[in-house]
Amino acid sequence: MGAVENPSYNKEYRIPGEAKEILKSLASKWEDVADASSLQVIPLKGAMTNEVFQIKWLTKTENVSHKVLVRIYGEGVEVFFDRENEIHTFEFISKQGQGPRLLGRFSNGRIEEFIHARTLSACDLRDPDMSALIAAKMKEFHGLEMPGPKNISLWDRLRNWLKTAKRLCTPEEAKAYRLDSIEEEISLLEKELSGDRSIGFCHNDLQYGNIMIDEETRAITIIDYEYASYNPIAFDIANHFCEMTADYHTDTPHILDYSKYPGLEERQRFIRVYLSSLGGQPSDNEVEQLLENVEKYKLASHLFWGLWGIISEHVNEIDFDYMEYARQRFEQYWLRKPALLGSLGTNVDVVLADGNYPV
Repeated sequence: MGAVENPSYNKEYRIPGEAKEILKSLASKWEDVADASSLQVIPLKGAMTNEVFQIKWLTKTENVSHKVLVRIYGEGVEVFFDRENEIHTFEFISKQGQGPRLLGRFSNGRIEEFIHARTLSACDLRDPDMSALIAAKMKEFHGLEMPGPKNISLWDRLRNWLKTAKRLCTPEEAKAYRLDSIEEEISLLEKELSGDRSIGFCHNDLQYGNIMIDEETRAITIIDYEYASYNPIAFDIANHFCEMTADYHTDTPHILDYSKYPGLEERQRFIRVYLSSLGGQPSDNEVEQLLENVEKYKLASHLFWGLWGIISEHVNEIDFDYMEYARQRFEQYWLRKPALLGSLGTNVDVVLADGNYPV
């Protein structure tokens, strides 16, 4: 997940020696760097899968510096995705001009080009102009022709994560989070959504920290592809809408505010921009069908990140209340399921707008 700068302390000791050698080699190729060995390390806050650092070298020109990004992989997160696949995805997307370049790899991380753009904040996602830019960029991302089979990963991934969560949990945790009933829920959702044929290459983690904007050109860049795979596009959009309830840069980054979930008009506007961004005007029926699917895939998003939270609690050392985060995602699943798998009517949207949820 994404990150923002926190220059309050230098954690150079956190950078492995292997990475420092690559960094020194990179810097020695820049003639204006004063000292290739003298690097500033700035931790970037908000990442929950990896540790991320900005690396800076001062140059012979006053107030000018070279920057790169160092990503140190989180402990045990290989249970979530195949690291080699993620690197291949990273390199492919980079070649398409869609993200940062890969500058070097070391045993437990990599070095990336530093993008001179601003990482979005939580409130940016609700800004209509910004949201339209994100919708158009998401449509472009979904059209990437990734090499290999175009198989949906969502349902297999949910089942694999459920097995892992059950293996790592205590019996008390498994009972509290109703894990024994989740297998049936996954099958129910898969069956309910089996008619959806709109598949694309999805990011699957489009929270604000993974979206950057160049303030001058207004160009959007999507970063961090750990969870990226072919999936129903409605799942990716649903996941993005759910992320509007989060702010990972507060004193309680694990707390979600579901009153911030976008209302009906906001969702319709996003989907209309998404469908029309490559030309043409979608019919009202196309907009309504995608909107309905997005709302149902919201349930899959809750299961996805609920299981992620439980597993993360047991494998990741990053300071974040993963179990409370998981509890909220599962709670939303059970609260929203009756309305979303029944009839999707205006009464649901009134409830959402009020921030009150049926039990």
